[in-house]
Amino acid sequence: MERGRSVKKIVGLGALTLCVMWGAPAVSFSQVVQALTVEERLERLEQKTLSVSPGAVQETGNMVFFRGGWANLTNDRSNEVFTDVYGFSGSNDNNTGYYVGAGLDLMLTRNVWDLLPGTWVLGEIGVEFKRFNSEKVTQAVPSTCGAAIPSSGCTVETNKKVQITMLTVNVAPKLMFMEGSRFRPWIIPVGLDFHVISPPSNDTTVLDIGVQFALGAQVRVWKALHLGVDGRFHLATGQTDTTNNFGTAGAYLGIAF
Repeated sequence: MERGRSVKKIVGLGALTLCVMWGAPAVSFSQVVQALTVEERLERLEQKTLSVSPGAVQETGNMVFFRGGWANLTNDRSNEVFTDVYGFSGSNDNNTGYYVGAGLDLMLTRNVWDLLPGTWVLGEIGVEFKRFNSEKVTQAVPSTCGAAIPSSGCTVETNKKVQITMLTVNVAPKLMFMEGSRFRPWIIPVGLDFHVISPPSNDTTVLDIGVQFALGAQVRVWKALHLGVDGRFHLATGQTDTTNNFGTAGAYLGIAF
């Protein structure tokens, strides 16, 4: 690099000498040096941009990720028909559990459409399964069948584990900050959720919709591999006549592509 700059300066001085010898229009030495200085500054700026963070230039922003961690319902689902037959032989009243999920981040813009340089907007598409701590209680369908029609062969089950689960599919915008850094914090200001609850509610319905809010951060650990943490709160609309709000906190592994 230094050798190339020296050669350019020598060429510039030679051009100035030829101009003087052949009577060309006068070009001052300061003009030649100034031109060389501008070129050197551009070269330095280019090198600085390329060296901000190794591998950052190759990032497209797209990522597939796999998540897991702790989940918590704001209200348990005890004293319902399908969860514990109104507490007939015990209450299915735990509201904590775990979640596993996966999703995609897809690049939309690297500068919030020229509003915030260095801030990405990603489109997140995710799916998440949650299982909440479940108890051994009265199982609704076989017990009801056995009590109503003894000759049916159905057995009254009063000590059967009834699983409380939920499936969520979400689509959300994600704002990711600090372009070029290994450490990238992010937020989801608001996202759209689609929920499926199990067992069904007393209305015998399972579908609900809502919104989510989230914040997190990730670190690029090696090439395309990223590790991150996130916390989310999901606010449901109660289409099932049950309270389906919940929060999650956990970690994820991301693979950029």
